[in-house]
Amino acid sequence: MVLDYGSGNVRSAVRALERVGAEVTLTSDRSLAEAADGLLVPGVGAFAACMAGLKAVRGPELIGRRLAGGRPVLGICVGMQVLFARGVEHGVETAGCDEWPGVVEKLQAPVIPHMGWNTVAAPAESTMFAGVEDERFYFVHSYGVREWTLQTNDRTRAPLVSWTEHGVADDSDRFVSAVENGPLWATQFHPEKSGDAGATLLRNWLETL
Repeated sequence: MVLDYGSGNVRSAVRALERVGAEVTLTSDRSLAEAADGLLVPGVGAFAACMAGLKAVRGPELIGRRLAGGRPVLGICVGMQVLFARGVEHGVETAGCDEWPGVVEKLQAPVIPHMGWNTVAAPAESTMFAGVEDERFYFVHSYGVREWTLQTNDRTRAPLVSWTEHGVADDSDRFVSAVENGPLWATQFHPEKSGDAGATLLRNWLETL
């Protein structure tokens, strides 16, 4: 299931899941989304706009209820960012879904936006990146989570946090590029735009459903 809350081209996420064998429904219906085997939450554009769209379909409550029942959720790009406590854009602070503490803020690398292919430093025990540990993924963003403070929470174990560096040598800026936390997975990059590597990651997610 792909959650439709008015954020960008959700059709690309639907097609990507269909290509790896999933039966996919695009919906804004809360009951259908809550009952689905897996829920993908996409997101493009501004943090505040995505949160407004999510709230319009009661997305934060929906995500929380799914996770409380151990039902998988995958957030992509701004769909990952809104899972954190808050976002700050152009001096405006917006509350997020608060599944993880952390602040989405502007990257500090010399070249913004971070656009194109980049590597991900994933933990060795990652299920998300199984088979694609050394591959590149496609990013398009100017904001991210640059500090990670969460060590443990009420899920089964501490989150597995992956990092990416943008920039050159001493000017590089590190940000969280993916998180695995029990039934909650999220990526800052776009797996649906990341070719074979992205397809493998989506298959890895489907195998957890």
